[in-house]
Amino acid sequence: MDAILSPAFVTALLLGAVTAGTPLLLAGLGEQIAEKAGVLNIGIEGMMLMGAYVGFVAAFTTGSFWMGFAGGAAGGVAVAVLMSILCVRLGMNQIVIGIALTLGAEGLTALLHHFQFSRSYPRLPDVPVLEIPGLAAIPVIGPVLFAHHPLVYLAVGLVVLLGWLFRRTNMGLNLEAAGQKPGALDAAGVGVIATRTWAVLTTGALAGIGGAFMATVGAGLFVPFMTGGAGFIGIVLAMLARGRPLWVMLGALLFGISLALTTAFQVAGFNIPTDVVHMLPFAMVIVVLVLFARHSVLPPALGLPYVRSDR
Repeated sequence: MDAILSPAFVTALLLGAVTAGTPLLLAGLGEQIAEKAGVLNIGIEGMMLMGAYVGFVAAFTTGSFWMGFAGGAAGGVAVAVLMSILCVRLGMNQIVIGIALTLGAEGLTALLHHFQFSRSYPRLPDVPVLEIPGLAAIPVIGPVLFAHHPLVYLAVGLVVLLGWLFRRTNMGLNLEAAGQKPGALDAAGVGVIATRTWAVLTTGALAGIGGAFMATVGAGLFVPFMTGGAGFIGIVLAMLARGRPLWVMLGALLFGISLALTTAFQVAGFNIPTDVVHMLPFAMVIVVLVLFARHSVLPPALGLPYVRSDR
């Protein structure tokens, strides 16, 4: 018990929670944008994985973490383009296509990694950290809140930006209408398909950046299938957040804590089977769904293709 309450354990747990929760936050925010527009983006896991691979290769080749994030966004958008064409434009089943894209991304990234790196797993150099002067030196709290890669701060800023965008701008109203009343949006002269398309592409970019963060900052290397269901946790976060970006951030931190328990237990000297600890995030998903899923509010048009009434 003393080891659990020690500053080293608390710092390792919270620091790992922020690092593990940032990709979930980005994926959850991206999925929230798509769901507001009426698109159930099941393929977000594949977008994260493609972003992780392309982002790692870009960072490894150029030596720049920011180029890695740009590559991750490009990888996620590439998968999102297929999603938008097949589901938004052609009206195919979003669940079937999303699963197919995820499985395709898993196979493709594993194959590309094998051909490029064979059985080796090259690592990236140490992650550059932006420390807030004075605040980063505070015991326990300082390293957790004020000593991270700049993308962590940008992800938190994105929460504020999306909260304002959803409620205070025409773009947010158009997103809401695309999911709640697509016919009314079409009658107002705003393209429903166009709105859903850019929403899906934005989701792909954010999920790809989240995957790139996981590979470059979180792990420092790419391993096939490394996302391990993070995209699906992002879907759960978006569904339960009820359109509130702040809830996505709080949920991402909660799941990040469960993902960080492995490292924290190692620091504290506990000998707990790794498989048991890895099971915790998914057990938490089940518990959260049972407790709160019945209260979630989803757009009526979620998962349905839009067909104009005059066609």
